[in-house]
Amino acid sequence: MAHDETLGNVTSISPAKVGVLRLLEDTVKVTTKKAALGGLALLGSSALLLAGCASAPEEAATPTAEAIEGFQPCMVSDAGGFDDKSFNQLGYEGINKAADELGVKAITVESKDETEYAPNLSSLVDQGCSVITTVGFALSAATVESALANPDIEYIIIDDAADNDFDGKVDAPNIKPILFDTAQAAFLAGYAGADFSETGVVGTYGGMNFPTVSIFMDGFAQGVDYHNQEKGTDVKVVGWDRAKQDGSFTGGFEANDQARQTAQALIDQNIDVLLPVGGPIYQSGAAAVRDSGRDIAMIGVDADLTQTDPSVADLILTSILKGIDVATYDSVLAAGKGDFDAAPYVGTLENEGVGIAPFHDFESKVSPELQGELDDLKAAIISGDVPVESYLSGQE
Repeated sequence: MAHDETLGNVTSISPAKVGVLRLLEDTVKVTTKKAALGGLALLGSSALLLAGCASAPEEAATPTAEAIEGFQPCMVSDAGGFDDKSFNQLGYEGINKAADELGVKAITVESKDETEYAPNLSSLVDQGCSVITTVGFALSAATVESALANPDIEYIIIDDAADNDFDGKVDAPNIKPILFDTAQAAFLAGYAGADFSETGVVGTYGGMNFPTVSIFMDGFAQGVDYHNQEKGTDVKVVGWDRAKQDGSFTGGFEANDQARQTAQALIDQNIDVLLPVGGPIYQSGAAAVRDSGRDIAMIGVDADLTQTDPSVADLILTSILKGIDVATYDSVLAAGKGDFDAAPYVGTLENEGVGIAPFHDFESKVSPELQGELDDLKAAIISGDVPVESYLSGQE
């Protein structure tokens, strides 16, 4: 694969990848059938629940499960907030669904920036929370510190292994990591993007080069390579270099001018498919695409952007899905029943913790054979006939 010409701001985090891999080798014993969170089979339909900004339900649903006495579920967002139409919103939906079933009200706190992570956690501890869910790897250090100081409180962290000393073990015994091998789903999206491309150039960029970001970009590139191999095409990926494990990054996770410029640099290289990875940065990418006046399809991440942000539905080829809402729901529900399990969870194609969204508005624009090819490819990835590399592969 050709090397990217615009590598942007790159942060090397190989020790983190090594630490996460060691952690999973030592502690993740999740079978693809049982997965400890069987409810993740609902991923495909759960994405449809996110029709707009996250907001607390006006009326609680009738409880269908009994919570242990005094149970209080809580959540802290990262700087993206609960209306990011992405992973924060998915987590928010999950905890509120669990709280409704248990007949309790979740306490949720938004963080405006990283300086609020530790104070927000302290506030929740003071409010008597039984289980605290933190959304995103940016809260890892603050989560570990809080968990160590409060061993009687249960913690759930989304998209991080809670292994900040990289020794291969969760840094506190009362933290449950929820992780997703999104490289598998991104592989499918990369294959679809390569098949859809007419210019022969597709692009991707991320917020920062962390494992939970680069796993999308690398899986996407692998899918493009596989399409080239199987179809005899020569589609080029810009924005990510598999050999160097480096790419184009905005330096943060905000929809700002830097994110727009990063997208524009890829558009200038004649891409016609664009994968932004990093919460709201897709908004800047969409603005750049519209300003270009060109037919450029975008691929969403985490949630089905066609459903969560209809304003960009006409641009979205598909989305790479993570069952964050369902994983959060199942984990909080288990805690509420007194069955908290700190064993890490890894979502895969087989346990339906990851997947890709329908083509929606692009269904008539993709080749008639594409969906069947993707179904076969998914089966081949699950069986192991088509290997997908990632720092989580083989740990399911």
